[in-house]
Amino acid sequence: MTIQQVLLLLLLWMWLPHPCHTEMLFRRTPDLRPKSFGGRASGNDGKAIHRQKRGWMWNQFFLLEEYTGSDYQYVGKLHSDQDKGDGSLKYILSGDGAGTLFIIDEKTGDIHATRRIDREEKAFYTLRAQAINRRTLRPVEPESEFVIKIHDINDNEPTFPEEIYTASVPEMSVVGTSVVQVTATDADDPSYGNSARIIYSILQGQPYFSVEPETGIIRTALPNMNRENREQYQVVIQAKDMGGQMGGLSGTTTVNITLTDVNDNPPRFPQSTIHLRIPESSPVGTAIGRVKATDADTGKNAEVEYRIIDGDGTDMFDIVTQKDTQEGIITVRKPLDYETRRLYTLKVEAENTHVDPRFYYLGPFKDTTIVKISVEDVDEPPVFSRSSYLFEVHEDIELGTIIGTVMARDPDSASSPIRFSLDRHTDLDRIFNIHSGNGSIYTSKPLDREISQWHNLSVIAAEINNPKDTTRVPVYVRILDVNDNAPQFAVFYDTFVCENARAGQLIQTISAVDKDDPLGGQKFFFSLAAVNPNFTVQDNEDNTARILTRRNGFSRHEISTYLLPVVISDNDYPIQSSTGTLTIRVCACDSRGNMQSCSAEALLLPAGLSTGALVAILLCIIILLVIVVLFAALKRQRKKEPLILSKEDIRDNIVSYNDEGGGEEDTQAFDIGTLRNPAAIEDKKLRRDIIPETLFVPRRTPSAPDNTDVRDFINQRLKEHDTDPSAPPYDSLATYAYEGNDSIAESLSSLESGTTEGDQNYDYLREWGPRFNKLAEMYGGGESDKDTS
Repeated sequence: MTIQQVLLLLLLWMWLPHPCHTEMLFRRTPDLRPKSFGGRASGNDGKAIHRQKRGWMWNQFFLLEEYTGSDYQYVGKLHSDQDKGDGSLKYILSGDGAGTLFIIDEKTGDIHATRRIDREEKAFYTLRAQAINRRTLRPVEPESEFVIKIHDINDNEPTFPEEIYTASVPEMSVVGTSVVQVTATDADDPSYGNSARIIYSILQGQPYFSVEPETGIIRTALPNMNRENREQYQVVIQAKDMGGQMGGLSGTTTVNITLTDVNDNPPRFPQSTIHLRIPESSPVGTAIGRVKATDADTGKNAEVEYRIIDGDGTDMFDIVTQKDTQEGIITVRKPLDYETRRLYTLKVEAENTHVDPRFYYLGPFKDTTIVKISVEDVDEPPVFSRSSYLFEVHEDIELGTIIGTVMARDPDSASSPIRFSLDRHTDLDRIFNIHSGNGSIYTSKPLDREISQWHNLSVIAAEINNPKDTTRVPVYVRILDVNDNAPQFAVFYDTFVCENARAGQLIQTISAVDKDDPLGGQKFFFSLAAVNPNFTVQDNEDNTARILTRRNGFSRHEISTYLLPVVISDNDYPIQSSTGTLTIRVCACDSRGNMQSCSAEALLLPAGLSTGALVAILLCIIILLVIVVLFAALKRQRKKEPLILSKEDIRDNIVSYNDEGGGEEDTQAFDIGTLRNPAAIEDKKLRRDIIPETLFVPRRTPSAPDNTDVRDFINQRLKEHDTDPSAPPYDSLATYAYEGNDSIAESLSSLESGTTEGDQNYDYLREWGPRFNKLAEMYGGGESDKDTS
């Protein structure tokens, strides 16, 4: 608390009365008997009720808040006129804060406050006082109520409910426009002094804004404040009590004020002329470019609508406003052609859509610019004379007939020749073809409306100089009908006639269908191919006919089935007809004409299969079993093919060595005598490379005669081993090379030689040349020596 505030409090204290010294006196009434006041009332018992006079004389107690002394604060004194000062009376205090906040001297009646009191917590206290006789404890006066009121001092500064306020005001507002009202509150007593009287003032924010001292309303202080120049302002407001006088307490708050936008700025194009380019091949709807007019305003005040208001391309181009970007998109409205026109000029206008009438004087709120569009030349694909073609052709035309012609041209100034072709994906059967030079479409296969009534072709046109640049056009070929199909029965008819049928009885109704589709609709005629004594046909003239009997009674034992040829013809040109045969069975029927049986054998044979059929089935099964058994037996007895098939394939056991041996004298590899005389084998030797699982007793085989051919000998041994069950499967067969008869030197093998070496004649070795001289000397010399000896 400042010195000024302390002095002000002391001054106020001096001016105010001091209720703390007020005495509450008891006045004793001269007569304790009750006395009546002006009137009298009677109770239920008829006795008068009198109001007793009170002996208390009261004034309010006043107590100053925020006492800072060290002693208890004196509030006041209670005194009864019956108090003689001898201590016989006792004063009792009860109520708000009695005994804690407020205490009373039982003998003197002095009331004190035990602690500092804050008026903002509680403004007054209600208590009750009573004086009793100390000896008898009986009240000498009735209990009565009094109030202690707390006097306020300026100990609370004004406060704002919010530290920071946010407000807004439209830009360009007139002076004095209300922005926002701020209100501060003071906890002090507004009914006592100026402690709660608040005055508002502005500490920051001048000269743009002002505040009303009494109300706290903030208003604009400058005219035509422009948001585009400055948008945010910060204003500090002070609230001061004591009427704003010196020594008063104060509080402040901050108000952030934003200038909101109004449409006070027109749109402006940044350029007076805009140049755009577009290829002539751009399709309709292609975006050429964008134009944008800037607007200093924001939100809906900056929304702009674009339109083309003049120029030589108003019918060729459109402009669309894009809302999110506020741009004008220029698009192609009609196809462009460089050869026709190369430059277009447009006048584009941008105008605000939300104009504030208060600011018409700042207008007009629109702007214009010139847009020049240049069309660029491109190598365009061929252009067909039509967007699609439809050709109609009869299905009976000859192959190679032209059904129609497509035409296309090069739109460029060069006028390149065009080449036509068919997309074979649209003509998989290759029924049509096209002349590549003139676009004539002709047939390459016969047409059939009943197979396909429509053919959807795609013709491709390409420049010869630029084959990659192509154009397609659909060609629809409709096949017209020709009466080339004869009518036929609509369904298969299972017709029967009862044995007890009468003449003229209906046994079947027939109808027909025709694949053709004449313009006048289908019309069929039915008749018999020849006169039939049993049945007749009656045409109903509605594309149906009835089959009727011509006689009474039929016998299925005589004839079980009748064949009735029926001729069906149409009425188109040329007339087509066909003959359908009805198979009519003769059946046994009941009296109502319901079929019971149509088989003649059903009366003679019992139910089930006949005996002949069962025998035939059994014979077939037996024959199949015999064939299977024979096939298995032949397969098991099939002989193995011999390893040596001819004389050319005689094999010998040739031991390979690198040095030149002694020829026939080298007999270490084999013993031909042993081969020819198996009896010479003492014991059958087993193989050493593997261990045999079972030992078999060697089987003696007869020896072959000396003049037996080696091939026959080997074949005989192979046959013996193939049929020998004791032959182990792990035996190996040695093969011997045989040159054959085609060699000049014939075979060198000793297998074809005689039994003894003396039978060999080696003189032919001398005729073979110098390479065989050594052999000739060895064997030829040996012969001479032997003969000589």
